Amino acid sequence: MKVFITGGAGFIGINSAHYFLQKGDDVVIFDNFSRIGADANVKWLSKATKKNFSVVKGDVCFNQKMMEKGIRGADLVLHLAGQVAVTTSVTNPREDFESNAFGTFNVLEVLRLLKSKAVFIYSSSNKVYGELDNLRITEGKTKYLLKDFPYGVSEKQGLDFHSPYGCSKGAGDQYVHDYSRIYDLNTIVFRQSCIYGPRQFGIEDQGWLAWFIIALTYNKKITIFGNGKQVRDILYVDDLVKAYDLAAKKISKTKGRIYNIGGGPANAISIWLDLKPILEKLFDRKIEVSYKTWRPGDQSIYVSDIRRSRAEFGWKPTTSVDVGIKKLFNWISKNKEIFEEIHA
Repeated sequence: MKVFITGGAGFIGINSAHYFLQKGDDVVIFDNFSRIGADANVKWLSKATKKNFSVVKGDVCFNQKMMEKGIRGADLVLHLAGQVAVTTSVTNPREDFESNAFGTFNVLEVLRLLKSKAVFIYSSSNKVYGELDNLRITEGKTKYLLKDFPYGVSEKQGLDFHSPYGCSKGAGDQYVHDYSRIYDLNTIVFRQSCIYGPRQFGIEDQGWLAWFIIALTYNKKITIFGNGKQVRDILYVDDLVKAYDLAAKKISKTKGRIYNIGGGPANAISIWLDLKPILEKLFDRKIEVSYKTWRPGDQSIYVSDIRRSRAEFGWKPTTSVDVGIKKLFNWISKNKEIFEEIHA
């Protein structure tokens, strides 16, 4: 099988490439190498697998001909490229739109013009649901709670794009969904929650769980925006990549479908008040943080209802919060030279 991955040198992309290479598939990584750690990720992949893979330096916004060449003959296309931070979208909405909305449109057009039968999976976001202010949300001691939705937010929740990032990801989301209906492409939309794991070079604006561990490792200050009770269902990257594989294999069932993909209620934690004791145990010390006001578009709580994905392609998370966070902590601890090299 041939797998083409946009954003393939990024955190999720490189883990996906490794997974499919280990299965014996051919992999083409397409990336503009603008993200921190992209070069280090490809260097690691070269050492981690004996399998051959191709790397194409290109941009989904500008290099359609290069994409055509790479996608031709592909069986699976993972579209992971894009601008990833809400804060960046607020300060530079044009860049955000071009990267996420226009870039996604370009990839879809390549598939349409090639009359490709490849399975196309789009990495969307829970941010397409907005602040969920139409739901009954209560405040507990350490976290916010969705009183009426014990299984989390389902795909039936109405869209309410909030922030330029929500708009750009949502536009791509809807284009991908409609290209299946109008042009008979084999598309699948994954509205992903917070993904974490090895090869993630988190920064304050994006990849918060990795950023907290990196910051604490290097004695950097941590700022909590809001009160720390905001809840997210976190998903270990290996579980996400397995979902890509399973959904692609069940394309007769998953074609044109939309799935909320996250850790679900069993892996939902508040971003600081629940996380703090876990990190204090791992670092064996007390941790102090500072607080600032909420950031635009931030949800007080988001938990994915993942029952549809389990019913339609047999997927569920297998990595618990404690196990996954410890794996990420151990990876960061054992790879300090990578961070030192990057930040040098």
